[in-house]
Amino acid sequence: MNDKWHTFNFKDVLSSLNSSKSGISEENIQKLQNTHGKNTLPQKQRQSNILKFLSHFNDFLIYVLLLAAIITGLLGHFLDMAVILMVTIINALIGYIQEAKSEKALDSIRNMMTNEAIVIRNGKHLTIPSEDIVIGDIVVLAAGAKVPADVRLIETNALNIEESALTGESLPVKKHTNAIYSAAPLGDRKNMAYSGTSITSGSGKGVVVAIGEHTEIGKINTAMHQMDSTITPLMQQTSQFGKRVSVAIVVLSIFIFIFGVIVRDYDIVDLLLSVIALAVGAIPEGLPAVISIILAFGVQSMAKKQAIVKNLPSVETLGAVSVICTDKTGTLTKNEMTVTDLILPNCTYEVTGTGYAPNGEIRALNTCKHDESTLHKFITCVKTVNESHLAQNKDGHYYITGDPTEGCLMTLSNKYKEPLNNIEILDKIPFDSKYKYMAYLVLENHQKRIYIKGAPDRILARTEMNDAIRSKWESSIDDVASMGKRLIAAGYKDVSDDYESLSHDDLNKGIIMLGLAGIIDPPRESSKHAVQECQKAGITVKMITGDHKATAMAIGKQLGIGDGKHAVLGQDLDQMNDEEIYEAATTHHVFARTSPENKLQLVRALQHHDQIVSMTGDGVNDAPALKRADIGVAMGIKGTEVSKDAARMILVNDNFDTIVDAVKEGRRVYDNLKKTILFILPTNGSQGLLIMAAILFGISIPLTPVQVLWVNMVMAVTISFALAFEPLENGAMLRPPRQKQKPLLGTYFLVRILLVSLLVAGAILTVNFYLETHQLAHSVVNTITLQSLVFALIFHLYNCRDLNQFAINRDFFKNKMAFLITAILIILEIVITYVPIFNRILKTAPLELHYWLIPIGIGLFVFIVVEIEKWFTRTILNIEA
Repeated sequence: MNDKWHTFNFKDVLSSLNSSKSGISEENIQKLQNTHGKNTLPQKQRQSNILKFLSHFNDFLIYVLLLAAIITGLLGHFLDMAVILMVTIINALIGYIQEAKSEKALDSIRNMMTNEAIVIRNGKHLTIPSEDIVIGDIVVLAAGAKVPADVRLIETNALNIEESALTGESLPVKKHTNAIYSAAPLGDRKNMAYSGTSITSGSGKGVVVAIGEHTEIGKINTAMHQMDSTITPLMQQTSQFGKRVSVAIVVLSIFIFIFGVIVRDYDIVDLLLSVIALAVGAIPEGLPAVISIILAFGVQSMAKKQAIVKNLPSVETLGAVSVICTDKTGTLTKNEMTVTDLILPNCTYEVTGTGYAPNGEIRALNTCKHDESTLHKFITCVKTVNESHLAQNKDGHYYITGDPTEGCLMTLSNKYKEPLNNIEILDKIPFDSKYKYMAYLVLENHQKRIYIKGAPDRILARTEMNDAIRSKWESSIDDVASMGKRLIAAGYKDVSDDYESLSHDDLNKGIIMLGLAGIIDPPRESSKHAVQECQKAGITVKMITGDHKATAMAIGKQLGIGDGKHAVLGQDLDQMNDEEIYEAATTHHVFARTSPENKLQLVRALQHHDQIVSMTGDGVNDAPALKRADIGVAMGIKGTEVSKDAARMILVNDNFDTIVDAVKEGRRVYDNLKKTILFILPTNGSQGLLIMAAILFGISIPLTPVQVLWVNMVMAVTISFALAFEPLENGAMLRPPRQKQKPLLGTYFLVRILLVSLLVAGAILTVNFYLETHQLAHSVVNTITLQSLVFALIFHLYNCRDLNQFAINRDFFKNKMAFLITAILIILEIVITYVPIFNRILKTAPLELHYWLIPIGIGLFVFIVVEIEKWFTRTILNIEA
C-alpha cells in the first residue's frame, strides 16, 4: 500500500485510484471490497479464561509442589495433599486476577473508528457504515465529525483537524490540497486527513487512500498486536530465583531420599513424607503471595497519590526506572494554549497564569512605559475578532470551545481588569488559510472601525510604517518565535460612517499595528520540580514529541531537559540504525516531530542497552511505546482511552509530578521487598536444614508437611505483612537506580540468610537432642519445634526492619502494624497449641508453661546474634545492604 500519497497532485491520486470527484461507480465497489477488505481493524484471537487460569500453573516451583501433592495423596495423606494443592491454587488465582485487569487497548482503538460516513458515489451523496468505505471513495468532511479513513484531501474550505492524539501537535492543523515533499513527517502532511482524528472547523472532501489495518491507526493496532508486554525486572528476577531454588531443592531431596534408603534404612513411606516435608519446607511457596501483598499495598498507596497502577509488579518497576521518556503535549505541558507575552509599540507586557483559567494579570515590564490606550484596543480586538468561547464545567475546570489559539485570547481578555466598550458587529471576514487573518467591521463608541487579527507577516504587510519601525517589529517577531512561541498580531483601522460591509480590499492598506501576542502551550507549574527530582535520583528525562523543533527545545530548556539548542528530528531517526539511535538517545534529550515508530525505536534502543524505561504519554501515537516500555504511564484526564489501556499506570491528575511520587513509592516497595526476602528465606532454609539433619542423623522428623506449610503460608506471610508498612528510607531518592542485571540477592544477603538459617536450625536441633533424652511425646516435640520457628521469625522481623542499622532506634515505634501483628500471632500460636481441633489438623499438642521459655529464648538468641552481625558488617567491614 502506497504511503506517499501526500507527495502527489490530488488529480494524479484520483487517476491512480480510478476515481474522480464524482466518486467511484457502484459496479466497482464489491470488487474493491474483495480486494482490500472491510474498513475495520482485525481482532486478535483471545485465550479462553480457563486457559489463562491454567497458564499460571506453568512454573517450575508449582510443578514441584504439584508432584509433592500427588505423592502425598498416593501415600494416603489427603489432608496434607489438600493443603499443598490449595497453596498452588491461591498462587494461580492471584496471577489470573492481575491478568484479568490488563489489555483493552485494541478495543479502544477500534472504538476510534467512526460508525458512519458521507461519501460521494456516482455523483450522489450517500450515508454509509464506515466499514463499507473502499479505496477510491470520495469522503465528505464536516466540522464535528471524525475522519473515517485515511484520505488525500482534494478540496478544503477553512478545514482544521485536531490530530494531537495521533501526532502530538498541540494545535488543530490547517489543511490544504497542495502536494508536499516526500520526507514530511506525519504532522506536516497537511494535505492528508487520518482515520480517527476530529474535524474542529471548516469542511472538505478527500479520496480514500487507506482503510482498516493500513491506516495510521491501523498500523498502531498492528504494532500492538505484534508486541508482547515486557516482563518487569522484579518478575524476571523472582522467576529465575524460583527456578534455581526449586532445581537445587529437587536434587537435594533426591540425594537425601537415596541416603535415607541406603544408609539409614528408613521405611519408604515415612522417608517419602519426610523428603516431601523437606521440599515443601525449603521451597519459598509463600514468597509470591508475600510479594503480591507488598505490591498491593504499594498500589493502594499510589492510588491515594493520584496514580492508578493496573498490575502489581509495575509499582516496583518504577523504583528501578533509569530513563523516563515523556511526551510534551498534555504531559509536561497543560495542552492549554496560553498567552505569555504582549508586545505593543511602546511597551512589552508579561502575562501571568497558565492554562484556560482566567487567573493572572497583565504586567508591564519595568523597562517600558505602560500604554493603556493601545493595550485597551489590543484586548478589544482579540476578544471581538474571535469565534471561540470560554466556559467552566461543574468541576470548576475551564475549557474552550473552538480553536485553542483563539480560546487563549479569550482567557487573556478575562485577565484584563478594565471594562471594555460595547461593540456592535456589523460585518466580518472569517479566517481563511489562504489569507491567514480574520477581520470584523464594528461600531464602537459611535465610531466605525475595522479590527483585524492574524499571522504577523500578513498584518505587517497591510500597515504603513517606516523601515526602522518595521525592522523593529520583525526583530520582535523573530525573538518570540525563537522561543518556540506562536505569534498572533492585531491591528485596527478607523473608517467612515458610510461603511456597511467589509471586503479584503478594505484591508490592503492603512492598518495600524496594535501589537503581538506570544502564545505557547506552557509547562505545568510542577513539571520543572519533578524533572529536577528525577535527575537527583539518577533518572534521565527525555522529551519525545510530535511538536515542532523550536517549541520542543524551548519547553525543554524551561524544564531543564536539554540545552535549548539541540534536538533530533523524527526524520533523522528514520535514517539511523539501532546503534545510531542509541547514540542519539544518550547524547540528546529532546526529540521533535517524531512518529509512533520513532518513539518505539527510542524505547527499544534504550532497553537493548539495559536501561529500564518508563514512557509517558496521552495520545494514540504513544500507545505502542507505552506498551513496549518497562512501565507505560498514561494521562487520566486528557489521555485517550487507547493510551490508558496500553499503559500500566494512569496519572489521575495528569501531573508529571505524580511520577516522582510513584518513583518514591517504587523504591520504598523494593526496599521492603528486600527486607521481606531477607526475612522469609531463612524460614525456608532453617526448615529444610532441620528435616535434612533429622534424616542424616537418624532422629525423628521434627515437622510434618502440614506444619511446614502452616509456617510458610500462614505465619511467614502474616509476619511479612508488617514489612509492607515500613516507610521510605532516608536518602532513597538520592541514590541511582539499581542496575537491571543486579541480582535479587547479593553476596551479603546470601551470607545473612545462611547465617540466620544455621542459627535457627542449629538452636532448634540442639534443643531437640536435649528433649529426646526426656522421652517426650513426638507431638509435644513437634509443637516446641513449631513454636521455636515462629518465635525466631517474630524476633527476626525486628532485625529486618532496618537492613544495616540497630533495630531499636528512634524509628522503632513508627510501624505500629509490626506490633499489632506480633500480638495477633502470639494469640494465634496459643490457639493452635491448646484448641483440640487445631491439635488434630496440625498434629500439635498442649505445652506446659515452662516449655514456652524455649521458643522465646531461641528467638531472643537469633535477634542478638543478627544485631551483632549487622554492627560488625557496618562498622568493621563497611558494607551496606
